[in-house]
Amino acid sequence: MALVASAASLVILPALADKPPAAPDRAMPVKITAIPIDFDREHPDQKQFGKLIYRGGLNLFANSSFFGGYSEMVLDPNGTTLLAVSDAGTWLRATLDYDGRVLKGLSNAVLGPLLGKDGKPLVDDQYRDSEGMTLVDGDPKQGTALVSFERKHRIWRYPFTEEKFGPPSGEVPLPAGAKAMNANRGLEAIALIREGRLKGTLVAFSERLPDKRGNLTGWLIGGPTPGTIALKPIEGFDITDAAPLPDGGIVILERRFRYSEGIKMRIRRVSAAELKPGAAIEGEVLLEATDNLNIDNMEAIGVHRRASGETILTLMSDDNFSPLQRTLIMQFTLPEAKSAAAGSAN
Repeated sequence: MALVASAASLVILPALADKPPAAPDRAMPVKITAIPIDFDREHPDQKQFGKLIYRGGLNLFANSSFFGGYSEMVLDPNGTTLLAVSDAGTWLRATLDYDGRVLKGLSNAVLGPLLGKDGKPLVDDQYRDSEGMTLVDGDPKQGTALVSFERKHRIWRYPFTEEKFGPPSGEVPLPAGAKAMNANRGLEAIALIREGRLKGTLVAFSERLPDKRGNLTGWLIGGPTPGTIALKPIEGFDITDAAPLPDGGIVILERRFRYSEGIKMRIRRVSAAELKPGAAIEGEVLLEATDNLNIDNMEAIGVHRRASGETILTLMSDDNFSPLQRTLIMQFTLPEAKSAAAGSAN
């Protein structure tokens, strides 16, 4: 039944459930209701999955038709403030509330429009389909972010405050090879590295742009060693997001859908040493999950590090504004032995 439900939600419903035709004209509060979820429904006491430890998760509901479609996120160093961007041209900011170490809800939530160069909300699907985001400076409350869009492929530089996201103040030139991207498979994942030898490098991946060897194409933009990179594909997964790690590497979130098997997700860790021009990257698989576990269309990943040295991965799903899909948020811990090697604790 889980497989059938996944197939229905991901294939049938997108034809029936459309993105909101408009966008809010300003930032507005939104109430979010959260229901706790187990990652393994049949074995809720199990916490170890692959190389990660499950900390908890929530199924989210909100009293706004603009809530949903979340494809990317960033977190503050303490993991208490979230900023997410929807592919329907909106942003969401919320406080993450915890019961000890376990995520229990989202409060102080505000939702607003992404603005275009004219200062008006983005409403045209050709221009509002945002898929990647990474912080340049500041924090989720105020700063500068880079946001990547597909269909009309581009990376815009966005100044933002607690009440406003944009207009964009500039644009990052795309690598020449990006012209080959499919309209609906653009720059799905971007991550600005802020530590280590690649500090200042923007890592960017298309959702699925195979090179001559069948590897998934990416780029190192700016920084000390710009150039083309490639991720070795494993079993036909597509890239959905990436986030920088405190040690100068990145994590990559991947997704695969087939009618015969439903939805799958994977998380890979890529070290800074692997990120070099011309490299074909394999990385380390941290977790792979099928829809026998409690996943949906997982599209966003964020990272923060606790003062204890633990690196926490936060995932969020894109519900495609479908009543048969869900907006999930969940957290996993990288064991300290793996995560505390380099970089200072926040």
